[in-house]
Amino acid sequence: MNKFMRMMVFFDLPVKTKRQRRVATRFRNFLLKDGYFMVQYSVYCRVCNGLDAVEKHKQRLNENKPENGCVRLLVLTEKQFERMDIIIGNYVKYEEDTPSELSVF
Repeated sequence: MNKFMRMMVFFDLPVKTKRQRRVATRFRNFLLKDGYFMVQYSVYCRVCNGLDAVEKHKQRLNENKPENGCVRLLVLTEKQFERMDIIIGNYVKYEEDTPSELSVF
């Protein structure tokens, strides 16, 4: 009996130049076409039916990895994935809301 597994891919890719953005978009599109779904920005996940499928998709990931940046893979059992806690808080845009100069009144 095969055990369902989850492959979680975490990545940080450079996006400063037009070429880098194109490479990052190509990688994200590969993940979507290969059955991954976005969990968060730069975190994608897919379900695999057993370790053979995990190895197949790990190989596909290596074949399509970008030349620069960091890509990490974490393989979890379905039971481990189900134990993930989702903690939601208020989203604050500190970069835009924080003034660059201190105002004193």
